[in-house]
Amino acid sequence: MRRLPANCLLAAPLLAWAAPALAADPDAQVWAAQQAFITLDPKLLAFTDLQLRMTDDASRAGQILVRGALGVKVAPSTTVWGGYGYIRTDPKGGRVSHEHRIFQQVMWRALGDGLGNQTSRVTVTGRTRLEQRMVEGTAGTGWRLRQLVRLDVHIGKRGDPLVVAWVEPFVAFNRTAWGQKSGFDQLRTFAGVALPVGRGLSLEAGYSTQYVAREAREDRMNHIASLSFVIRR
Repeated sequence: MRRLPANCLLAAPLLAWAAPALAADPDAQVWAAQQAFITLDPKLLAFTDLQLRMTDDASRAGQILVRGALGVKVAPSTTVWGGYGYIRTDPKGGRVSHEHRIFQQVMWRALGDGLGNQTSRVTVTGRTRLEQRMVEGTAGTGWRLRQLVRLDVHIGKRGDPLVVAWVEPFVAFNRTAWGQKSGFDQLRTFAGVALPVGRGLSLEAGYSTQYVAREAREDRMNHIASLSFVIRR
C-alpha cells in the first residue's frame, strides 16, 4: 500500500472528529450492544448484532436493533456480507415504527494484520454497507450508503487494551413517503478503548456522537455513552 493513502486513512477518524457541533437539539443517550463474529469454516463467517438504545436523557428504551449476516472471505483482508436487520423505534411523543433492512457490505483491512493478530501496532479497517430500508405500514424502499473507517492502536503487549476510534457517514440515495430524505443523512463518531476480557472476548467502551440532519426542524446531536460486548471466535 502506498504511503499517502495509508496516512489519509489513519487520519480520517481523527479529522472527522470535527462533527458538526452547531446542532441545537441535543440528547444524552446510552447504547448497549452485543456483537459476535463467528468463523464457521475458513471462508464462511456469521455476524450477529443486538442493541438497546436508551434515549431522552437515557430515561427510556427508544430503539431496539437485531441484525444478522453471513459473510464469505474472498481475500485474506476482504469479506463480502449479506444480511437482515429489524429496528423498533419508539420516539418520544410519536408512533412506534418497525423497520426492516436488507443490507450488503464489504469489510476490508487497509493497514495492519487484523484485530486477532497483534504483530502490527496500528490497524485500519473499513466497512462499506448498502442498505434497503422498509417501514411497516408505508410504501417505498429507502436506499442508503454507510462508510465506516476504524483505527485500532495497540498500546501494550498482547492482551492489553487497545485505543479505538472510528467515523461513519451515512448518505441516502432517495426520498421516501415514510421520512427518508435524499443526501447527507447522519454522521457517527466514536473514541474509546477495547478491553480484552478472555479468549476472543472484549469490551469496547467510550464516547460516541450521532449528528442527524433533519428537514423543517433543527438537526439533532446525540451524545452517547457506548458499551459493546464483542465475541470473535
